[in-house]
Amino acid sequence: MTTQIDLGAPLTADLLATAAAPVTVTAGPEVRDRVAASREFLSKALGDDRAVYGATTGFGALVGYAGRADLADQADNTLAHLGAGQGPDLPPAVARAAMLIRVWSLAQGASGVSPHVIDALIAMLGTTFAPAMPRYGSVGASGDLIPLGAAAQALRGRGHAYLNGERKPAAEALADAGLTPLPLDGRDALALVNGTSVTTAALGLALIEVRKIHHALQHLTALLTDLLGCDPQFLDARLIARYNHPGAAHVAGQMREFLRGVEPSGTRPLQEPYSIRCTPQLLGAAEDALRHIDAVVAADLGAVSDNPLFFPGDDAVLHGGNFFGQPAAFAADLLTMVIAQLGNLAERQLDLLVDPHRNTGLPPMLAAGPGRQHGLQGVQLASTALITEIRRDALPASMQSVPTNLHNQDVVPLGTQGALRALDQAGLLRLIAGSLALGLRQAVHAGARRPTAPACAALHDRLAEAIPPIDPDRPLEADVRTAAEISLRDAP
Repeated sequence: MTTQIDLGAPLTADLLATAAAPVTVTAGPEVRDRVAASREFLSKALGDDRAVYGATTGFGALVGYAGRADLADQADNTLAHLGAGQGPDLPPAVARAAMLIRVWSLAQGASGVSPHVIDALIAMLGTTFAPAMPRYGSVGASGDLIPLGAAAQALRGRGHAYLNGERKPAAEALADAGLTPLPLDGRDALALVNGTSVTTAALGLALIEVRKIHHALQHLTALLTDLLGCDPQFLDARLIARYNHPGAAHVAGQMREFLRGVEPSGTRPLQEPYSIRCTPQLLGAAEDALRHIDAVVAADLGAVSDNPLFFPGDDAVLHGGNFFGQPAAFAADLLTMVIAQLGNLAERQLDLLVDPHRNTGLPPMLAAGPGRQHGLQGVQLASTALITEIRRDALPASMQSVPTNLHNQDVVPLGTQGALRALDQAGLLRLIAGSLALGLRQAVHAGARRPTAPACAALHDRLAEAIPPIDPDRPLEADVRTAAEISLRDAP
């Protein structure tokens, strides 16, 4: 069933993922009226010989020079010099999410775009068309100029695009999708590129994935607690209340519910390792951080990140810096820290599970026949590589400002890099969670007790139904992905 998205309603993070497939986007009379009013006001301002950045001027550091007189020629003037991106294309799902954010922003009626631009983006989102957008080139200031410039060119039939996942010349992709090349003037072109839509799309998609993994790790930690026979007193509501952090209280409550009916074995040490005992504090702090990132993404999805903005009711054209993606840059760096610590936790829990000195006497590496078989040995090695990859790349991007553009952009947020990195790392974190889940499935086969809490038993059974025991050894890369998918399936 195709998702329905109304440009007159708030845009929410969960809608970003739906844009990977064709979506039905609608613009009601109120939306069309405000877009038309904004466009009419732009014509009036130009008729009054007001200075309007990008319509009557050059771009960036060349704002002090006149632009091209012909409006269509001014669109070429905008987009040609931005054709400087490098590296691989962004995933089509990111490109399409960025286009959804862009059309919602333009539909607020503050950007002065032609109504047919809204119609063209709506039509595009109803197909599988995705502009080919280069990964490298944006500094997140003046918006995501270079990748969005490539998107605007693709909508005009220039450059490349994807259709049904196949990369082809944009003109061919448009024709095959039943779309027509988009005519633009200078203001239309600038409005398409002058915003943080790529940054917000990548951050929002990364947040969705990390939220799911965070939820899954609560359940996987509960299953680990049950399999080893640990005493769940570290989750006691009285204890956690004294910690006085809302995220910890929330996580502990979730985990207590999942462990309802658990029966401690009485054979474990009085105090468990921190990778079990401190999980409500660690996952709780992650929850508090994720709530902040939720708020940043929600604010960005409701923002008009353009310049200039037009206010017909006030007879005002206002130039400023709404395209400056600093909130998203900080949030992306925070999300990267959350990802790294969640990965640290899951990798250490897997290490605990395969260690016979700490796993209540289960065989090393959970091998069914140690020596003749090797169980989780390869999976643990890969998990170590994954977490070190995440940690190696965790240097904050938001403080790496380098002046550019003849010091017009003398300070930049670099949120695009931070958001795309977080999205990459979320994919690695999913694999670490899947590795832990696979280990928990194998533990029962290797001699661990069957889970005593009904919810834990149900999770184990879903894993066991989909994944055979590792006996004898076999390649496990596909099983890691399957285990991750099953673990994340119940995430809200």
